[in-house]
Amino acid sequence: MTRRLAPGPLVVASHNRGKTWEIADLLGPYGFDVKSAADLGLPEPEETGETFEENAILKGRTAADLSGLPALADDSGLAIDALGGEPGIYSARWAGEPRDFSKAMEKVEERLRAANATRPEDRRARFVSALALAMPGGEVETFVGVVEGTIVWPPRGSQGFGYDPIFLPDGQERTFGEMSVADKHGWETGEGLSHRARAFKLFASKCLGEPA
Repeated sequence: MTRRLAPGPLVVASHNRGKTWEIADLLGPYGFDVKSAADLGLPEPEETGETFEENAILKGRTAADLSGLPALADDSGLAIDALGGEPGIYSARWAGEPRDFSKAMEKVEERLRAANATRPEDRRARFVSALALAMPGGEVETFVGVVEGTIVWPPRGSQGFGYDPIFLPDGQERTFGEMSVADKHGWETGEGLSHRARAFKLFASKCLGEPA
């Protein structure tokens, strides 16, 4: 499936305010009437997939089928080499319930120190974002974006959300937590800077027309 979407109602299949805001901002120039799954009172499905793409598809299909509208879902997380790719698809779960990413970042640092990963070269990591466009009735297409970087400590910056304050993308002097949303999207580079912006660029090139 390569489906072209005309501007109209679109569900962002997320209850995460920060993620919903970022995706809505990316969609803004294209003229969509964006609603979140939380806005529509849709349930959060259990994330039983074994990959980011599987979980994005699960969330997208649930939102599209329940709302009767096209849905764009994201499953993303932080994968750290020294931790064998953890927290990976469990990135949000490391923050517990209710979500506390300060504790999640402390957990990351504790695990890295336990692994004797104290030098920058030992603290390599990547953010991964899988976007799934789901249509009512079951059609789904996925787009994956990745950004490489290094884990820093202590956390830097109060912008962004999740693990942003401890992730320093390659070639940058600021963590994602120190960047505005516009800087984090990084369109001036031609490819997007964040993992979500890179996945969105792939989605936009296939499924969207020119910005309004």
